[in-house]
Amino acid sequence: MANQNAEMNILLIVADQWRGDFMPQGHGGLLDLPNLAELCRQGTRFSRHFANATPCAPARMSMLTGQYMMNHRVVRNGIGLDRGKTNLALELRANGRLAGLIGYTSWIPDPRETARHDPRYSMFGAVMPGWTSVRPFEEPEFEAYFGFLRERGYALPDDPFDLWSGCFENGQVAPSPIAKEHSDTAWLTDGAIEYIAGRGRAPCTLHLGYWRPHPPFAASHPYHAFISPDDLPPPVRARAVELEGALHPYLNHCLKNHKAADYLQGADGLASALGTEDIRKVRAVYCGLMREIDDHLGRLFRYLKEAGQWDDTLIVFTSDHGEMLGDHYQLGKQSVFDPAFHTPLVVRDPRPQADAQRGRCIDRFTEHVDIMPTVLDWLGHPVPRQCDGLSLLPLLQGSTGRWRDNAFMELDFRDLKNGSHGALGLEADDCGIAILRGERFKYVHFAAMPPLLFDLANDPYEQRDLAGKSEFAEALSDCRSRMLDWRMRHADRTLTGTSASPKGLVGSLARSEAQTRKDREAIGNA
Repeated sequence: MANQNAEMNILLIVADQWRGDFMPQGHGGLLDLPNLAELCRQGTRFSRHFANATPCAPARMSMLTGQYMMNHRVVRNGIGLDRGKTNLALELRANGRLAGLIGYTSWIPDPRETARHDPRYSMFGAVMPGWTSVRPFEEPEFEAYFGFLRERGYALPDDPFDLWSGCFENGQVAPSPIAKEHSDTAWLTDGAIEYIAGRGRAPCTLHLGYWRPHPPFAASHPYHAFISPDDLPPPVRARAVELEGALHPYLNHCLKNHKAADYLQGADGLASALGTEDIRKVRAVYCGLMREIDDHLGRLFRYLKEAGQWDDTLIVFTSDHGEMLGDHYQLGKQSVFDPAFHTPLVVRDPRPQADAQRGRCIDRFTEHVDIMPTVLDWLGHPVPRQCDGLSLLPLLQGSTGRWRDNAFMELDFRDLKNGSHGALGLEADDCGIAILRGERFKYVHFAAMPPLLFDLANDPYEQRDLAGKSEFAEALSDCRSRMLDWRMRHADRTLTGTSASPKGLVGSLARSEAQTRKDREAIGNA
């Protein structure tokens, strides 16, 4: 397999904040997204795919290191990644493949080996080691895009992000002042096509990261009016915000502190104060940003076909995490509910081995930690023992063997910039949340606060906490046991496969086929 795929291409497409139920008609959603629908028909859709962490940096570190947050420990945006961690790009380079990046990785360097006044510590993110940055979209390289706009005559404010102020004002939606041919989605897609063209027939590996449908929720004409707000479902939430807040102290804290302006540039008040009709309008713009990505995916896919590379390219489409979109009175992704973690995953393996699953939907639990092992396995490269996930190739080839029965997610709400967690009477290291999401029950464990338990069979929208109900004590205990098993089984094992011996170092830093089989058997019992 290594020789067979060595000359083939890899295209990892990562949207930002695209929730998993906003998909094409007939493929898990209601939207007119023809190019993503075509990818679903020619590939395989994973309907229960979950990000292992939120927000952006923790989610992307899980995807690109193959590790759960409890192991990579990038618990918040701005936290540095341990210098000892490998990543997908470094592994590809070690095996002779150049790894191109258009977009961003949200990586920050390890402060133990980087000067305290390094300018990257004033940024949201820098380029992760191993990637060859082709068209960067990290801060401050947003400057590259803003420079592109200035060259085309746009008068940008002192803070260029204020460009989108007024696109949602007093409940009225206005288009972005940027023409559709100059949008960030168009600019990033242009870069992807240029890079692939520049590689000619040389094997191409490209991580294409789109910024959208991430806030600010502002779309260029005509995408701002792509769909009528009346055609979209209302948010799922209790009849009053106070009832949502009563569910848990952390949720109450979010509802009373998250500002609408963090999502709608220039808006006033709290996100939780937005009414149902305003949320529908936000959702419509969000869908417009998705349709814009879909149109540009069509451009990219057409280029691959015209260049004769469509059937030589492994395509993976996903998102770093989801978006609450007004459900439970929340916007964003710093929540414990499914919409914040559930993301799309579509994989098109062009080889005949995947033909049996082409156009099908797999409903097993898959996670971001599976993406790095899948790409490496597809190329025939060894998977580092560091990786907590498993290759999806057996599922793509029709395997019905054991697989995990749950998804595992984490969130950390420490706020080192402002100390807002202090309002809950917590220290920073008290702010961890771990989530076990099974077929029926979802268990949310807080490090220093009461847990939550939802019966998804009877409460699919997670509106009734059962953690304190005596009749669910056994279910609660079982979930706790499973979570402990999971954490023990996946405690960092990077070096546990090697040992000193009278004959010197024995073992390997790569995961063996035998170990992978054992992992699959164990994960099925988690």
